[in-house]
Amino acid sequence: MTISSSMNAGVAGLHVNATKLGTIADNIANSSTYGYKRVEADFHSLVIGENSGGYTAGGVRATTERLINERGPLVTTSNATDIAVRGRGMIPVAAAYEVENTGDFDEMMLTTTGSFKADEDGYLRTESGLVMLGWPADDSGSIPLVPRDTADGLVPVQINPNLFQGKPTTTIGLGVNLPATETESGAAGTSQQLSVEYFDNLGKSESVTIEFTPTVPASGASNEWTMVITDSAQGGAVVGEYTLNFADARIGGGTLQAVTATTGGAYDSNSGSIIVNVQGGPMEIDLGTLGGTGGLSQLSDVFAPLSISKDGSAVGNMTSVEVDANGFVHAFFDTGVKRTMYQIPLADMPNTNGLLAMDHQTYKPSPDSGAFFLWDAGDGPTGDIVAFAREESATDVAAELTDMIRTQRAYSTNAKVFQTVDEMLQETTNIKR
Repeated sequence: MTISSSMNAGVAGLHVNATKLGTIADNIANSSTYGYKRVEADFHSLVIGENSGGYTAGGVRATTERLINERGPLVTTSNATDIAVRGRGMIPVAAAYEVENTGDFDEMMLTTTGSFKADEDGYLRTESGLVMLGWPADDSGSIPLVPRDTADGLVPVQINPNLFQGKPTTTIGLGVNLPATETESGAAGTSQQLSVEYFDNLGKSESVTIEFTPTVPASGASNEWTMVITDSAQGGAVVGEYTLNFADARIGGGTLQAVTATTGGAYDSNSGSIIVNVQGGPMEIDLGTLGGTGGLSQLSDVFAPLSISKDGSAVGNMTSVEVDANGFVHAFFDTGVKRTMYQIPLADMPNTNGLLAMDHQTYKPSPDSGAFFLWDAGDGPTGDIVAFAREESATDVAAELTDMIRTQRAYSTNAKVFQTVDEMLQETTNIKR
């Protein structure tokens, strides 16, 4: 009956507007929730049928969708491991209760922001119980080849605040000027010594002593020196001896002309370096290229160590942890050393709004979202990661209040339709024969 269908349409109107009001209430309640994605209700009319004899009201239905692809504004914080995604992509996380018991996780979830802090076991986790996931770096700070279409390579990010870190020295660069006058006939032939500290594999301080002895000719100038390198870790044993020859031409005078090895590794003319074996292993010493500047030179009458450079560092204490724009988690030490510990990827999928919403602003891949792929932050379609930042709620309170007024009016109007149909049916039952 047409009147009955009108009542059903009114009931349906009450139901969908109640649904709409529920989404508005949820959005407003989470207007201060970091990373919250608002829910939107959409109405769809139902057409039952119509003919020349009358019209049957079909009513309306409501569907809801969480707009995960919408992003809220970013705000700065004072915590280095507060992170947010600027642009497309989501951060992988896992439930803390899984990680605490096993050190592993069963299910990867995704979020766009989080305030992560180290717990008693060193895991970076949020107060709501989410642990950051990433790929662990090797000893050199590089990320090994890992699968990108699965979470199998991800591990919980764990930082030991009491970590000691030292880095052995593997390269020394020498920028030294030798006095040309010492290679002339009649010169005293005084040797020049230079001691360079290095750090061994256990972080201990050692040194290589480099002695330069000039060749004094009977006449003229030899422009030749003998370089002997000794290692303190081996009781002063000689690890390399070389003959150095310098040019005396008008162009390029004083530059390195030839390096001949007596003992130790051969001179590489392409890189300008030699390799000697100290106690902890091979060490590269950069002497400079032939005819080049910046390495060894022979000019004037002054012995001058102009530039001594080296890598490696003494053992130090970790002072802070930060995440950079590409998702690399770096540990900083009081010796000035920075060590890469993990890389946080960003997950992307064809339909972000198809993700399955979970508690605490987390989401899981679903058939509707499509398969995910783990990108390096800033590569492909993904944005970058911002540290010292959180993503605010995507809720626009003013817009939600406006929708609330409209929904209230629509609800009242549908209730009036229901009331009117009820009165009309009452009139029908009061008709007397």
